[in-house]
Amino acid sequence: MRNFLRTHLLGLACAGLGLTGHGMQAVAQTVAGFETSATSAYVRDLTTGTVLLEKSADVPLPPASMSKLMTLLMLFEALEDERLSLDTTFTVSPRAYQMGGSRMFLEPTDRPTAEDLIRGIAVLSGNDATVVVAEGLAGTEDAFAQMATRRARELGMRNTSIANASGWPDPNHLMSKRDLAILAEHIINTYPQYYPYLSEPEFTWNGITQPNRVPLLGAGVGLDGLKTGYTSAAGYSLTGSVQQGERRIIFAFGGLESERARVQEAEAIINWAFRQFAQVTIAREDEVIARAPVWLGAENSVPLVVAKEARILVPAIGARNLDARVVYDGPVPAPVAAGTQLGELVVDIPDMAQMRIPLVAGADVAEGGFTVRAQAAASRLFTKIRGAGQEALN
Repeated sequence: MRNFLRTHLLGLACAGLGLTGHGMQAVAQTVAGFETSATSAYVRDLTTGTVLLEKSADVPLPPASMSKLMTLLMLFEALEDERLSLDTTFTVSPRAYQMGGSRMFLEPTDRPTAEDLIRGIAVLSGNDATVVVAEGLAGTEDAFAQMATRRARELGMRNTSIANASGWPDPNHLMSKRDLAILAEHIINTYPQYYPYLSEPEFTWNGITQPNRVPLLGAGVGLDGLKTGYTSAAGYSLTGSVQQGERRIIFAFGGLESERARVQEAEAIINWAFRQFAQVTIAREDEVIARAPVWLGAENSVPLVVAKEARILVPAIGARNLDARVVYDGPVPAPVAAGTQLGELVVDIPDMAQMRIPLVAGADVAEGGFTVRAQAAASRLFTKIRGAGQEALN
């Protein structure tokens, strides 16, 4: 039987449920309220899992140099697997040396290390550096592209096809903005030891110092990576991440007409994402939210708790007007193992999608002994007798 317990959340207090505490990433939600100038965009709050903006987010489009993040990831994974180290040197092929566009200015006689190449890609967006990495990891750039496409699929990047290591225009080189955000999040979460390279302000190679191409680094807004992109097909684009306090967002957008427009759009997204939403803590880890009745158990009920601290993102206006309900199937048959999901805390947020937070058993409940089973059998028998008696009277 489906059971519901509804309450009204006022600020951080949930009448009847005692919802206070710290947060967790829950089921993603999408909200509206921001008009982007980009032709495609995706914005996600990583702390709560809230998708704040989607615009043509799953359309495969030319990513330009933003796809260099995939090349960096493949290099990071090779380092993690100890197939090479930061001191491993690479050879600069004629193909790499002849690459146009943004460059690290590698010479054919150079022997850059893996760390040099990370900086050459992350800071300088060097097309020559990406080809050196691709050939060093896979032998040829074409083989690298196939390997990178397979890896993208494994990461859930369903609208990505990699044709080269640099983002050089190619009809088969495509990524969606959601896929770029998936890639950025994976790098941030999995390789925190390498992520700081993406925010280094400048890098010097062969006596040539070039600044990081990512705008707003060091501007005091919390932006600390990741990668710009530009081709005539992609427009001015950016995949970025911002940390302010405990919150971090990731965004990817493209199709703008100038560098200035790209900077303005990035600032607008950052201001909107952090100023128009408040992070609300609604439950501590293992805090009892409700109790569900148990059938044939050694205990009459089992506590329902959140497995992790639960935070949600709400509009700054209306944060104190949240409606919540506990939903579960009950009574729950014994035995019950602690940690088993038994229901959900469903939170309705003004002007936003519904948030559903899993509730799990907060304790083990064993099967009841002979007395419990006998009492249950007697109860069922009494119910049948009473039902039969009523039918006879009718």
